[in-house]
Amino acid sequence: MNITIIGGGNLGTSIAAGLLESKYTSAKNITITRRNLQPLESLKKRGINVQCDNNTAVKKADIIILSVKPFQIKDVLEQTHFSKNQILVSTVTGIWLKDLKQWAGKNLRIFRVMPNTAIAVRKSITCIAHQNEDSDSVKVVSGLFDHLGSSVVIDEKLMDAATVVGACGIAFAMRYIRACIQGGIQIGFSAEQASQIVSQTVDGAASLLLKNHSHPEQEIDKVTTPRGCTISGLNEMEHHGFSSSVIKGVTASFDKIA
Repeated sequence: MNITIIGGGNLGTSIAAGLLESKYTSAKNITITRRNLQPLESLKKRGINVQCDNNTAVKKADIIILSVKPFQIKDVLEQTHFSKNQILVSTVTGIWLKDLKQWAGKNLRIFRVMPNTAIAVRKSITCIAHQNEDSDSVKVVSGLFDHLGSSVVIDEKLMDAATVVGACGIAFAMRYIRACIQGGIQIGFSAEQASQIVSQTVDGAASLLLKNHSHPEQEIDKVTTPRGCTISGLNEMEHHGFSSSVIKGVTASFDKIA
């Protein structure tokens, strides 16, 4: 597969790095574009093609991944010459499939996806939406993102929600991790030790849910004992509105997109 990524920002470079790590395709078959090529130097050294011209970059592409700012996408699509039956995959928040088809042309197979930055380490959850594309194309797009973590096909009307829970969710999880590290330092650990312990603990917690297909409360019950330190800590967090704050944060982010 020849893959072109239009937009070499944080997400675009993360996708390129994940593709290299996964060995889904070779470096020579990956192209990434950006007006200023300097930030792409490290990818160039790894064998990826870097380009400042989108039309040159898409000529031989089987899959084109759009990773630009929402205000840029209309101009980018209207100024880029695509070939019939190329697969166009947009990661751009808030831009609907009907708009993509209008700006890019109806001869393309068009998908919206919402990954997160963990795609660089092949740990992303990527939500995928399309309008009646053929099953082979769906398999190609799903297969690509399954190499970069896991994927799920959803209705397009849920893409804004997917952005909040899956993409913004990375930042929400990081804020919990940061707070837990700070608490660990206060009770005696070095910053390095606290970071290692908390990060591995969060990774382990997520793995339990994914592998056991269990509800969080089931796993919480396994480590809470009567009058124990775990339930004391949990209750103190709830007294200060922990769950309520997270829910309000999620809905505030969703309202902002809407």
